[in-house]
Amino acid sequence: MNGIVIDVIRLSLWLALLATLFTPLEWLFSLHDRRSAAGRRRGWLADLGYYYLNGLLPGLLLAPPLAVVALAVHAVTPDAYAAWIAALPFGVKLGAGLLVSEIGAYWGHRWCHTVPFLWRFHAIHHSVERLDWLANTRAHPLDIVFVRLCGLVPLYALGLASPRATGAAAMIPVYIALAGTVWSFLVHANVRWRFGFLEQLAATPAFHHWHHTNGAEGRDRNYAAMFPWVDRLFGTLHLPRDAWPPVYGIDAPIEGGMAAELIHPFQPPRRAPSASGQPSAPPQTGPAVSHAD
Repeated sequence: MNGIVIDVIRLSLWLALLATLFTPLEWLFSLHDRRSAAGRRRGWLADLGYYYLNGLLPGLLLAPPLAVVALAVHAVTPDAYAAWIAALPFGVKLGAGLLVSEIGAYWGHRWCHTVPFLWRFHAIHHSVERLDWLANTRAHPLDIVFVRLCGLVPLYALGLASPRATGAAAMIPVYIALAGTVWSFLVHANVRWRFGFLEQLAATPAFHHWHHTNGAEGRDRNYAAMFPWVDRLFGTLHLPRDAWPPVYGIDAPIEGGMAAELIHPFQPPRRAPSASGQPSAPPQTGPAVSHAD
């Protein structure tokens, strides 16, 4: 019980820090005017609930499968390879870990858009119709667990993370997760900043805002968490100069608030009545996959 209380206090301190940083930035440099009716966003109270839920639950759910993966990898990894990895400089292991984790999470995120079952969970995150830093927290816990597993399993499989590591090397998964978490608040922020050629190197608000578009242009693009060149590598980069998405959200909004969103993935797809009055095929709520640049 004391552990949960400490975690809630820790999360509250982080929330205060994030709000202190992003709130004035979004007022001064807002893409969508927060002071107008159009700029005000519904659902921010639910997002606070998601902030605490996803700050507590995914870590607990991730621990058992990662422990199994770590034990399995240790059992099959040759001692010579493990020794070679252990001898690498910390900076090399951290850089390689960032790259491996980014590519793994890219594919996990992409599958969330192309596999209908996974989209049912991921659609909750895309249901936000006006992005800001707090919108980053709106996500189903199991969606977070899946994408993080896709990023962390290759890290453990290649020996770049290990429960037997000591010193700074033991913190590599923590550093990668922390960097990704902080960066994700930035790229969701309601700011109109553009960074020129740097946008090809690191994810920016414009890059990720296009990922959230619900328009025809740019849909199903920009899956990378931190490095847009990963999307370029796999043919999914969409980053027009000086343009922003005209519309956000999903085709079939989920009504009923946070509780309804959490149980939504486990419910059978709703069938819209056809002209004859009989149920028709379930509506397609996930984005259509596009392969053009």
